[in-house]
Amino acid sequence: MRRSHAFIPLLCSLVLSAVSACRSQRPPDFARMPPARELSVPSDAVDPEGTQFAYPYPVKFFELENKLPRMRMAYLDVAPVKPNGRSVVLLHGKNFSAAAWATTIKLLSEQGYRVIAPDQIGFGKSDKPTGYQYSFAALAQNTRALLASLGLARSAVVGHSMGGMLATRYALSYPESVDKLVLVNPIGLEDYSMLIPYRSVEAWYNDELKQTPESIIAYQRNAYYAGEWKPEYEALASMQMRMTKHPEFARVAWSSALLYDMILTQPVVNHFPQLKVPTGLIIGTRDHTAVGKAFAKPEVAPTLGDYTQLGKRARDAIPGAQLIEIEGAGHVPQVENFDRFSEALLQLLQ
Repeated sequence: MRRSHAFIPLLCSLVLSAVSACRSQRPPDFARMPPARELSVPSDAVDPEGTQFAYPYPVKFFELENKLPRMRMAYLDVAPVKPNGRSVVLLHGKNFSAAAWATTIKLLSEQGYRVIAPDQIGFGKSDKPTGYQYSFAALAQNTRALLASLGLARSAVVGHSMGGMLATRYALSYPESVDKLVLVNPIGLEDYSMLIPYRSVEAWYNDELKQTPESIIAYQRNAYYAGEWKPEYEALASMQMRMTKHPEFARVAWSSALLYDMILTQPVVNHFPQLKVPTGLIIGTRDHTAVGKAFAKPEVAPTLGDYTQLGKRARDAIPGAQLIEIEGAGHVPQVENFDRFSEALLQLLQ
């Protein structure tokens, strides 16, 4: 008996070590963070829900009541100047929000469209739950619930960057609710899950915690705008930049990490042949965006994100798809060359 008792302290130690290891893999305990009012908040910081950040149009909120916990989804609902009886839903990208669509919203409203631009859960002014199971299917379901609450049975759907992946999943899930699908420099035109080594959510989280306004500018300047940086580019990145200064930025970083995991493990490109709605692609051909490219093998990385080829492959894979290329534009053609983008968008929405 004495020998067995001798093992008890060792056993307890092993159990405690295992528990500690398990805890290290759990989401950060945001509930234990001091309330923002008890922390020093820089005057130019923006909280995780963007409370202090002004949007170009009035913001409304939709309660997702079937979720645990209940969540609020922010959105813009802009009426047409002279109604044409149609509506357009604008889906933002990973580093953007509904506010990034400001000039496109104005264009479409003036053309007679009712425009809905949501902030997906985890983005902009919407809630950023720490325990949410992010998936394109779930975000598509949230979007459908929002549109149904607004009485919209059908609409055109326009998705940019990550929003293109979401728009694709939405059209696959709810084809009867989509009259036109437009993908603007969508990411996910290649299967990242087969090209990029898997990274844990914790690894993405640690990277995101290091974000600063300067690192965000550096990335977007080089990845999106060919080394240029203009006031209109900074305006688009402003919300993201200012959130890094807030004491509760860890919540934003955790949501971002979960979203990276979603993008890299839930490809949509293999489902392009199943799309049954009229589809158009607007592609800035200078784009070389590929999520996780920095972690790809050296022989693979240079081949990723070649939109001169990816746009054509997507057009050929999607039944009846149209492709409009914008030469000299990168990942955000609606900002770099709005005149050409607007022509292409209105043509594809006809």
